[in-house]
This record gives sequence, C-alpha cells and structure tokens, in this order.
Amino acid sequence: MHKPKPSQPDNGLTRRQFIQTSTTALAGATLLPPLVAADSELGNAAPAPAAAPAAGRLTIRLDGTWQLAEGQTDQRPAQFDRKVPVPGLVDMAQPGFARDTFKNTKRRFGPEDAALAQRSYWYRREFVIESETPAVATLLVRKAAYGSTVYLNGTKVGESLASFTANWYDVRDALRGGGATNELLIRVGASRASLPPSVPTGWDYEKEYYIPGLFDSVELTLSGTPNLARVQVVPEIGTKEARVVVRVANAGTPTSARLKFVVREAKSGKVAGRAESELLSLAAGADQTVDVRIPVAHCQLWWPERPFLYTLEVSSGADSFETRFGMREFRFEPRHGDTPGRAYLNGKPYFLRGSNVTLYRFFEDTERGDLPWREDWVRLLHQRFKEMQWNSLRYSICQAPEMWYRIADEEGILIDDEFPIWEGGQRINWPPELKRDELAREYTARMEERWNHPSIVIWDAQNESLTTETGAAIEQVRGLDLSNRPWDNGWSPLGPPTDMCEAHPYHFLDPQMTLAKAISDPVGMPWTDGDCKNPGNRNAYIINEYCGLWLTRDGRPASRSKDLLANLAGKDAPPAKLYPLAARVLAAETEYWRCRRQAAGVLQFCALAYSRTDEPTSDCWVDVKQLIWEPEFYRYVRDAFAPVGLMVDFTKERVLAGSQPAQVPVIVMNDLEQPWNGPVVLRLKLGGHVAEEIKQECHLEPWGQSTLKFEVKWPAQTGPCILEAELTGADGQPVRSLRDTQLVDAR
Repeated sequence: MHKPKPSQPDNGLTRRQFIQTSTTALAGATLLPPLVAADSELGNAAPAPAAAPAAGRLTIRLDGTWQLAEGQTDQRPAQFDRKVPVPGLVDMAQPGFARDTFKNTKRRFGPEDAALAQRSYWYRREFVIESETPAVATLLVRKAAYGSTVYLNGTKVGESLASFTANWYDVRDALRGGGATNELLIRVGASRASLPPSVPTGWDYEKEYYIPGLFDSVELTLSGTPNLARVQVVPEIGTKEARVVVRVANAGTPTSARLKFVVREAKSGKVAGRAESELLSLAAGADQTVDVRIPVAHCQLWWPERPFLYTLEVSSGADSFETRFGMREFRFEPRHGDTPGRAYLNGKPYFLRGSNVTLYRFFEDTERGDLPWREDWVRLLHQRFKEMQWNSLRYSICQAPEMWYRIADEEGILIDDEFPIWEGGQRINWPPELKRDELAREYTARMEERWNHPSIVIWDAQNESLTTETGAAIEQVRGLDLSNRPWDNGWSPLGPPTDMCEAHPYHFLDPQMTLAKAISDPVGMPWTDGDCKNPGNRNAYIINEYCGLWLTRDGRPASRSKDLLANLAGKDAPPAKLYPLAARVLAAETEYWRCRRQAAGVLQFCALAYSRTDEPTSDCWVDVKQLIWEPEFYRYVRDAFAPVGLMVDFTKERVLAGSQPAQVPVIVMNDLEQPWNGPVVLRLKLGGHVAEEIKQECHLEPWGQSTLKFEVKWPAQTGPCILEAELTGADGQPVRSLRDTQLVDAR
C-alpha cells in the first residue's frame, strides 16, 4: 500500500511527535481568569494548584474566555483590551469590531496589500500545572484562521500557515510545572492576506466576509513516554474485528512497553473486546507501529438509522488514549454496463439523500452569533436534518469544528468532508503557487484528526476546480486511510472507478427555465456544467448541488434567482406566492433525480448558509436561531426525500379541457432493504376539489422501483389543475408528489 514519505510540519514537529488527543477533556488543570490588566501585572496572579496524573494522559481543554488584542504580526501588543470566546471568531470579542473590518472580496493579494498582511489578532490566557513537567507536552490548536503562531512563557514554540486543519506544537521545553503560572499567546492572521498563495485560504466566490479566529478547541496534552502518537481504528465487519494501528513513540531513554487495548460499547460501557501487544523495545527517540485485531463480541454495525458506537481505550502504561468508532464500511461500486454506480454501506446498497452545510458562509451571517459552538444548537440542527429524511450531508467548502463530526457520529449522518478549496473551472484560475505537497500535508492532517469518525465516508479534495494538483495530492495520501474511503476530486480528473464524481446540474440558473424543460429527459443522466469533463468515466455520480432556485429567509429572491422567479411568478411576487413555488419546483426536481436512479446520491443545496438578497444563494429557514424550517419547504421537499417515494412523471404545462384520457405515469421507488407493499393513489384536483381519484396496488422489492400507469380523464372545465400521487411511507406517514398543469379551452 502506497504511503507518502513523512513530511516536516510547519511547526517543527516530526510525525512521531504528533499527539492525537482525546475528545474528552479530563479534570486536572487550573485555567486562570483572563487578565485585562497590562502584562506587568502578570506576577499578581494567584493560581490554584492542579496536578497532572502520575501515569496515563491528561488532556486539558483551554476553551473559554481569552484576552484579545489587535496588533501587528511582529510585535506583541502592550495591552490586551478585549475578551473573546474560544472556540469562536474575533467578531465575537467585547468590545466589538466594526463589521466591515472583516469584509474582503479580493481573490488575490499583491504587494500593495503588505500592510493588510501584517495585521494580526493576539489571543492570551493563563493556566497552571502543579506537577513537574512531563515527558511529553503537546498543544493542539484544532483550527486557526488565518494561520497560527504560538508563544508559551515568552518562547516561540511554533507556527503554521494551515487554517483549516489541526496543528500540534511541542511545548514541553517552554512549559512551567510545579505550580507556576504559564502564559499562552496565540497569534492569528487578521485576514486571508496573511497567508501566501502557496496554502489554501478558503476563497469562496460567493463570500464577502472572512473572519479570523480560533474557531475550534485548544487543548494541552500531558503524558509520560512511551506515548501514543497516532491511533487509527479500521472496522472489519466481515470478521467482526476492529483493526487498530498505533504509532508508539519514545521521548525518553530506552524503554520497553506492552500496549493494552479495550473495546467498549459507548453507551453501556460493556466490554466488547480486549487485546494486548507483544513486548515492545524502544530506543531513545525511536517509534514503532503496532497493528492488532480485536474481535468485537456481539458486533453491532453503525448505520444512520442506528448509529451504534464503540470506544477504544489504548494504554502504554505511561500514556493512554481513548477514541470512538463505529463498525461500518462504505464504498462505491462503479458503473457496470447500463447499471449506474452505487454506494454500499456495510455491504448493502445505500442511496444517499441529503443536503449541504456551507458553514463558512454561515460564519458571515448576521444571525450566527455563537450558534456554531453551542452543542445544543448543533445537535438540534442535525436532528432537523434527519427530520427531512436526510441520511447524508456534504460539509461544503469548509472544515467544521470537531464537535460537528462527533454529533454526526451520534445522530447518524454520513458526511462528505469537503476541503475549503474553490478556485473555479478554468485552469488559469488555479493559483500556480498552490502545489500538491502542501495539499497532501493538509489532507494528511485532516485525515489523522478525523479518520476514526464513522460519519465521515468521503474525503473531498475540493469543489468545482480544475487542476492536476489535488489529484496528485490525493494519491500521495490515499493509502494513509486504512479504511480506504473514496475521494471526490471536484471537476478535476477522477481517480480510480471506486472514487465518486460530483455533478451539479443547475437547470434553474437559466432564467428562461421551466419545470417541464428541466425534468423532461426520460433518462435523467446527471449532467455537469462548467469544466467538469470526465468523458467515459465509470465512477458513481453524486448530485450534491442542483436546481438553482433560492429565497432568503424572509421570502425574497436571492440574486441568482431574481430573473427566473420574475418569469415564473411575475415581477415583485410576494413571499406568499414565492415560498410554495420554490418549494414545489425543488421537490419536483428532487423526485426527478431520485426516480431516474442514475445517481448514487441526491443532496440539495443548501441546508445552512447565509441569508441576504445581495448574495446568490440562501438556506431554507425562517428562523435559524430556533431552527424552524420554512413551512412550504418542509411540506413539499421532505416528501421528495422519503425513503419510499414517488414521482408524478408528467410535464405538460397545458392540457385541452375535455380531451382524450391520458396515461399518467407514477414512478415509485424504494431506498430500503425491506420490500414495500401498499396502494398508490392518484388524484386530479380542480378548483380545490377532487375531480377524480384512482388507486393501484404496488409491490416494491428491496431497493426496487416500479412505474404505474394511471388513466386520467380530463374534465371539460378549464382552470389550474393538480395531479397528486400519494402513498403511505415506511414510517406510516403519507408521501405525496404534485404536478401543476392548466386545463385550457381548445379555442
């Protein structure tokens, strides 16, 4: 299996010095209240003592209120005059900053931006360790925009230009134990101008505000040695085993150790498996890889419908590590002849239904506040997604805080984890300085931080960009993930047939488009716009963006939808008219892509974004703080994503009143492993009344599909008419599909 050569991170740590910290913080350190006084008053701090454990690992969460100062890159501020939460963004500081401080729509920066590049924000806080300095002390800065430089007790311990991946800093030599006060400073760049074009900066054509900050947790890890430098869990469901691969490092004198492994059911704590390694002999400064397989008793698989989780505990005697995982396997089966490519979860076909989260766009939403860092809100958000009958999400052009992936694990959502790169479809758009080696380094850091999350099933290299650099970077790092997750490479050349291909059929970006035109193709092959050219590929398609019709949260057309909605609904149509129109068009196209069965997944764009009329897109809430869906969206689009769903396959916009009966097809589909049986009803509604109702029995095999033909007699009366098909879904609730037409006079 190909693996890239170890690379040297920006912060100076070698790979064997990396410490993978637990997601659960342990008690044991004192975080001193932030001091708003000048630095000369530091000596007045009165720390309360707290001790690191004699053996094992202590992970200290440094989250909370920090001090903040605005300043220059090369000069520590004289005074820290603001307070700011970590994790969070600097626009949450008190006193606050003017909103336009963070506005920047410039894609590339030149020499004239040198002053802007020198602006920085400095974070500061204090903590105390009562015990003596341990053998290993590592600071983890999970995400810092834009780049991070770390100082501990006046010593620069490292820096990194990476804004969207975790960075580990070896702080042992600068750390003060024995009850002394430690001062921690982290400097972040004030804008994308702080970063060179040789690293990803998070450019997004549809963003205006780029707000810096420590937007994920900061953690200090203390342990003895041998220490557990990297732990990867590889579920093997065929043998009901958890394969565990551990990198063990020795930061001290020559020693020996035996690793012990315990697998538990996460909820009950019941032991499900144990293992022990052979005795390891480690020279000073050496590292070694341990590879064990642990049988999992009464093995329960992880599914979105039943997200069963396990914990793994690993101990070297001097260090300990805990992580969670799920027993699940995911892959794509490529196209075979006329059979489209499919996703397989735990060895069975699995159709992806879902949406997108553009979190970095939500970062600039005026309603955002502290919502992305409130666990209750993020959990409810994912529960709302499940209410829409979605089983998958693309975290689009973003890397979310660690908490988001943990909640996706717990709530049961499959994640396409897309790196924040969107440089466009023309080769001239790609920054020539952004090379494969830097991308591979950041992809590696992303994978090492998250590869134990069962929710993550796709590594996504970029969005809608055409380059050879991302594909080359993928091949450098692909072998690191022993679960062999598939990759998405945007609009660039595809990898092996077991990777996926993204398709973005935005029919409704054409202001002259109608629903009849959009869904008239009987084949429904996913087509792509822009420069996505992969002729003859056999890869499975996921349609993870489509339609192209957006309303703001108060019912006004987003900028890309104004002309289209004016044609469909009339100029200056009120929200009461636009909400149901937009929802029904989106529902109809969703049914179309799902029923044609050419795509392995259909993901609406998008479930969370910003909302303002001067931007091209929006999300689908009327109250994002309380997470209340727009009612028409929930009413129609939810049905379009039902696991057992249907589609009225009728596109005529006008029908002659009283004309000959017509055969109206209704396509019925089953995404589930279980067969479905039941009646399908087709109603013709005219003037608010049911003019005709026809019923047929239907049987669907697992993952099957059927087309029913209904003979509809057209009334002689003219006027707007609705064809409505209905069945009872797998959850016992009605599922409907609607099509509008107009009965017209022959004259």
